[in-house]
Amino acid sequence: MSKVRSANLGYPRIGENREWKKALEKYWNGSLSKEELLAETEQLRLQFLQKQKKSGIDFIPVGDFSLYDHVLDTSVMFGIVPKRFTYNRGPVPLETYFAIARGTEGAVASEMTKWFNTNYHYIVPELEDAVPTLTENRPLAYYLEAKEKLGIDGKPVILGPITYLKLAKGYKEEAFASLLEQFVPLYIQVLKELAEAGANWVQIDEPILGTTLSKKDIAFVKQTYTEINKAVPQINVLLQTYFETVNFYEEIVALPVQGIGLDFTVGDTLSLFQTYGFPEDKVLAAGVIDGRNIWRTNLEEKFTLLEHILLYIDKKQLIVQPSSSLLHVPVSKQLEEALNLVIKDALSFADEKLAEVVALARGLQEGKAAIQKEIEESKRAVQALNDSPYRNDKQTQKNIRNLNHFKASRSLPFAKRIEKQQALFQLPLLPTTTIGSLPQTPEVRRTRLKWRKGEITEQAYAQFIEAETKKWIDMQEEIGLDVLVHGEFERTDMVEYFGEKLNGFEVTRNGWVQSYGSRCVKPPIIFGDVSFDKPMTVKESVYAQSLTKKPVKGMLTGPITILNWSFVRDDILRHEVAYQIALALRKEIENLEGNGIKMVQVDEPALREGLPLDQEKWQDYLDAAVYAFKLATSSVQDDTQIHTHMCYSDFEDIIEAISALDADVISIETSRSHGELISSFEDFTYDKDIGLGVYDIHSPRVPRKEEIIQNIERALQTISPKQFWINPDCGLKTRKEAETVAALKVMVAAAKEIRKAQLALQEK
Repeated sequence: MSKVRSANLGYPRIGENREWKKALEKYWNGSLSKEELLAETEQLRLQFLQKQKKSGIDFIPVGDFSLYDHVLDTSVMFGIVPKRFTYNRGPVPLETYFAIARGTEGAVASEMTKWFNTNYHYIVPELEDAVPTLTENRPLAYYLEAKEKLGIDGKPVILGPITYLKLAKGYKEEAFASLLEQFVPLYIQVLKELAEAGANWVQIDEPILGTTLSKKDIAFVKQTYTEINKAVPQINVLLQTYFETVNFYEEIVALPVQGIGLDFTVGDTLSLFQTYGFPEDKVLAAGVIDGRNIWRTNLEEKFTLLEHILLYIDKKQLIVQPSSSLLHVPVSKQLEEALNLVIKDALSFADEKLAEVVALARGLQEGKAAIQKEIEESKRAVQALNDSPYRNDKQTQKNIRNLNHFKASRSLPFAKRIEKQQALFQLPLLPTTTIGSLPQTPEVRRTRLKWRKGEITEQAYAQFIEAETKKWIDMQEEIGLDVLVHGEFERTDMVEYFGEKLNGFEVTRNGWVQSYGSRCVKPPIIFGDVSFDKPMTVKESVYAQSLTKKPVKGMLTGPITILNWSFVRDDILRHEVAYQIALALRKEIENLEGNGIKMVQVDEPALREGLPLDQEKWQDYLDAAVYAFKLATSSVQDDTQIHTHMCYSDFEDIIEAISALDADVISIETSRSHGELISSFEDFTYDKDIGLGVYDIHSPRVPRKEEIIQNIERALQTISPKQFWINPDCGLKTRKEAETVAALKVMVAAAKEIRKAQLALQEK
């Protein structure tokens, strides 16, 4: 009898208790040797494989593990190391690997940006003068490790050549074909060695196929996989796509590969599948379990979906799997003992998703009755949450039905507002500031943990936060910054903090996911209707403002970033959730203003990353994002200055939407790709104030004044000095105190030097 098989695409790297993160950081601070790091991470990797084997997964991924980032892994496997790092061919040393990601005293780190529309960051490959070569066959090493140490005949995972090159920088578009010609033989060599070692299937990830591509791009895809199939016919290639319905469906499923992985949780994949069919000679890896969200699957619905799929293909062609790697969800919900049971019962993290995959495959194999108990339990859990008071707040739902009652535009245009703001604040030319967060020392984290555990009183904790705030207000004054921040010492995370304060959110104890490198975040869960409860940031902001005559910015996270960096309920439209959040933030901003805070920063670093992969869906998303931001920020007085902050990624794609936000000041993370962003302003006249991050905070190195001056001068070629603010490219929470103070002093010195020169020019 034909067997319906199960598969996984990738497993979280961090461990149930972030053992991976802790090992990396011990290595970086010198308390763990390289040999100890490799031994500890190997043990973790084997545990992850054993867990998947025990769960009953048929196709277990190997090679999805990484010590930092899988795109960086692909780069070093092919010897793609920027020239500024010392490298003499052969296997890339671990020290060089981490240097590319984190920078060194003498070399800036490679650019880091978002992995498609997720909150995971990858290290952008730099292909200037690249001469790729196979330095080591990483998938082969991981395949042999699993086979020899655990008896697992795994499914090696590798990032595909089309996606890798599309995500890279440092070459002109016309060079794509020649670069592809250099890389494809190396992929063939990897696959040949895997085949010789006994690998049966290999998963080649090409998520770029879910984006808007051209016919020329698809020709490259066909050429590549035709060449691979011809050179290595003895291995089965599963071409894996995810995050969106593929463009050029008919062409993709006709490619000369043995299997196609499709995401059935987004877009209209099912209708394409039904309209155009699926080849009889290929395997369909159906991603029916959402690999990016944390809600329990209604197994009845997914079973029905799979039955529809089986109307078009034979059982032997079907593999049941998640829609994407489980890298994007926490490991297990078993440690969430403090969660409300209605909420916890409706959750499904990575381990629970594996169980759902296996259950569906078993049901299709043995008959629905074999999993009837699991089906009924899933339906009951989902329905209980939908019927709960959490998702039936009458006032919140009424507000969403009557959004036209809420003002969503400022009273005066920017040109008039800025005159009133300048009269109030009296800032110098090229004002200096920071993005918001300041270093959270081990003492800050320890004290917050003691407070959470009840080991110190509320009063003692508040006194500690005030002392930290005062220390840093004084330090900012001494450094010479023009606009100050309170430092956010009371916050663990810029989204989680608000998740703890707003109705409709829940925070987990151990729901960590990787963001970049060893940086893990704990996204809050939006499980119900969102509403304002009580002021969330007023106390800290007012206290900080009382310590200085300089303006102190109130600091909030914007509605779209809270949405995109949370696990969002999936029973209503995402933009409706965004509007609920916006109305709650609106009340907080009004409270800040009412208490004398006249600068309020509403950060939207995740706005760009939320863009759908399909460009046809962009405008609807951007319209909703702009409306949500304006809904939150438009009720303030004309002389209250609204700031926002964003992370850089192809800014030119959304520059009109950014302008439409109508924020008085925007700061943008740009230091690793400064010139590329500034070129956007050569084609678009931006009429509001702007700060382009002048140094990289993701690296521990202190920038040289000459570097910052160069970045400022480059920006001033396009942007008027009357519009320009000078700031780091992102928040400083993860940096150490000494390096932060040193870097800010360099930044202020550079700003003063440029300011003096600009004033001299104006006097001539």
